Formats: sequence, C-alpha cells, structure tokens
Amino acid sequence: MKKVAFLFTQGPHTSSAGREGLDALLATSALTDEIGVFFIGDGVFQLLSTQQPEKILARDYIATYGVLSLYDIDKCYLCASSAESRGLSDYADWVLSVEKLAPEMLRQVLASYDAVMTF
Repeated sequence: MKKVAFLFTQGPHTSSAGREGLDALLATSALTDEIGVFFIGDGVFQLLSTQQPEKILARDYIATYGVLSLYDIDKCYLCASSAESRGLSDYADWVLSVEKLAPEMLRQVLASYDAVMTF
C-alpha cells in the first residue's frame, strides 16, 4: 500500500487550497491507511483554533481537522521552524494533535512517503 503525504503550505481562507486539501485527505483515507499530514510555512495557520472565518463570510472547514482521528489519520506533523518564525512557538491550542519537528527531521519523515500532495 502506498504511503501518501498531504502537505499544507498555504494559510486558510486566502484561497480554496486548504479546503480542497482537506477534502482530498478525507477521500484518500478510504483508499489507504498510510497517510501523513504536514503543516509547513503559512500552512501552520490552518491549525489555529482562534479563527473566525464567518467574519469574512468564509466556510468554517477548520473544525474538520478535529475529526481526522475518526478516519484513522493520526500522523500529523508541524514544522517547528515555521511556527516559530510566525510567532507561534509557544502556541498550544491547535485544532489537531500534531508533532512538532525541526525542518531536517520533517524532511526525513516526508521522504519516507511514496506520494506527496501539496495544498
């Protein structure tokens, strides 16, 4: 069975990439159990629990990250350097349980996947 990584690199609500990536992630979970979810760059903003998308008339898809465990998706990683450079190094109220990894370790884990889908 192929291992598939989902890489979120864009902030939420600036484009449809985050929502589409989450939809693809949930659809792929029906095909394989080997899924990893990675948040790097502005993608770390996807996990902030304090978002208020209704204020910009956007759909609140962020809460859906919280149900990934129901789909047996539990390998979720956050780039520690990306969080730190965005002032989020001490932030702990993520919408999803993630493992913070230094960039070099994150690259090693990501390299173990057969396919990478970037959103």
